[in-house]
Amino acid sequence: MLLEVKNLKTEFKLKKGVVNAVDDISFSVDKGEILAIVGESGSGKSVTSLSIMGLIAEPGKVAGGEILFKGTDLTKLPVSELQKIRGDQISMIFQEPMTSLNPVYRVKDQIMESIMTHMKLSKEEALKRTVEMLDLVGIPSPEKRAGDYPHQMSGGMRQRVMIAMALACHPELLIADEPTTALDVTIQAQILELLYSLREKLGMAVLLITHDLGVVAEAADRVIVMYCGKIVEEADVKTLFTDPKHPYTVGLLESIPKMDDERERLYMIKGMVPNPLKMPKGCSFSDRCEKCMEKCKEHIPALIEVNGAKVRCFLYSDAEEGKV
Repeated sequence: MLLEVKNLKTEFKLKKGVVNAVDDISFSVDKGEILAIVGESGSGKSVTSLSIMGLIAEPGKVAGGEILFKGTDLTKLPVSELQKIRGDQISMIFQEPMTSLNPVYRVKDQIMESIMTHMKLSKEEALKRTVEMLDLVGIPSPEKRAGDYPHQMSGGMRQRVMIAMALACHPELLIADEPTTALDVTIQAQILELLYSLREKLGMAVLLITHDLGVVAEAADRVIVMYCGKIVEEADVKTLFTDPKHPYTVGLLESIPKMDDERERLYMIKGMVPNPLKMPKGCSFSDRCEKCMEKCKEHIPALIEVNGAKVRCFLYSDAEEGKV
């Protein structure tokens, strides 16, 4: 097992109260596996990835749990030790390549900085590796484009630069936070194919953060569905799409347009995500759930195993007890 997250809690202390952005979640990522975390905006996906990287800024903090990378708890490491792992053994592709890349530095300088820091190569060797990485991610004329500034590249090109930068030191785990957001469909497909082929070529694991179920179906081996900071379902990708269990997952899948869909309007999950400072007493999805029972409004269901998958819903805990 490469990465194991145990009972992770990440909170933000605000003037109006405490927001539990990630609320007691546990999962693992094996070597060479692509694990997707999906959910609406505000579900805790990106905060989970930033917690793993040790990049939670004030007023947020990791308030509990363990993040074990190859057996070492990252939450216990001093910053100096964490910096040696970050960018080397664990790398991250951030959501917005235009804001993640420094606009006043050439592309090559930004990639070379990481290589020279972690791999202790000379400037000439680092430049050579930079060109090789740009070529690896499919950027044409990599020697020439290495001297460009970010604004001289298209969105797809900048995303490839971000991937090249993240992969420059051959990480064992790549965290990709919405790697295809704001890209057109053709470029999205190319980026996903690139990530998949690099996984095969380099043998790295990928933690894919996304709200796009089409991306999940295309790339992932296993899927975690998050809602309001909690995991509500976990399954392999085939099971999730053919036999979704949690009402929230069912709603997400129902809202996807289909070629043979004869409905006049797409399905929409009713209501809104609750205010994180005023969470419902029981299940956080209870106010929006079409199968809500009285106990759902009073108690938080546990994450239980059902037919090889995991689900947080009283429908299935009741079923185990023979009440449904």
